[in-house]
Amino acid sequence: QVQLVESGGGLVQPGGSLRLSCGASGTIFSINVMAWHRQAPGKQREVVATITSGGSTNYADSVKGRFTISRDNAKNTVYLQMNSLKPEDTAVYYCNADIISGVDLSRTYYWGQGTQVTVSS
Repeated sequence: QVQLVESGGGLVQPGGSLRLSCGASGTIFSINVMAWHRQAPGKQREVVATITSGGSTNYADSVKGRFTISRDNAKNTVYLQMNSLKPEDTAVYYCNADIISGVDLSRTYYWGQGTQVTVSS
């Protein structure tokens, strides 16, 4: 009953900025940790940033100081503000969330379908 949908990806020049968003829909009771992951061609999927329900954040070393993760609980949405983008940031970005939902209050980790981010001059 729950799905995550990412948006905001696109083509940007090195040094540019982009803001990704991911909204969760469905009969949601609560959302715990939300996160952004990415996967570049030929590479493993890696965690980019996480944010707890209390607002505590964590970042991969490669994006620390450039990316900022945030969330809007009223909208069940997580954001990723990406600044000073580099070509190596090129990847499909996926959001992930730990959600309790439905009348049975089941807990499930959900994944979005991904949004492409391409950093190129």
